[in-house]
Amino acid sequence: MNREVTLPLIVDDRGVLQVAAADVSKLLRTVGARWLHLVEDGDQRLDEDTVAALTIELAKLADRIDVACIAHSSGAP
Repeated sequence: MNREVTLPLIVDDRGVLQVAAADVSKLLRTVGARWLHLVEDGDQRLDEDTVAALTIELAKLADRIDVACIAHSSGAP
């Protein structure tokens, strides 16, 4: 299953971002890291392969947000 997720950048009428992309990216990566730590600590409620796959997808999404914001701030179309 390969599904694309599109997250629009929310800007005001002056083009200023309303959500700090760095905060969103950090949150996504932190959630994945926390799941990995739980698995490493032996939490039996979590499937290791599923956590790994989800963590990778969260990191990819964080990367996409970072790239979109860099493009936005550099004036790229």
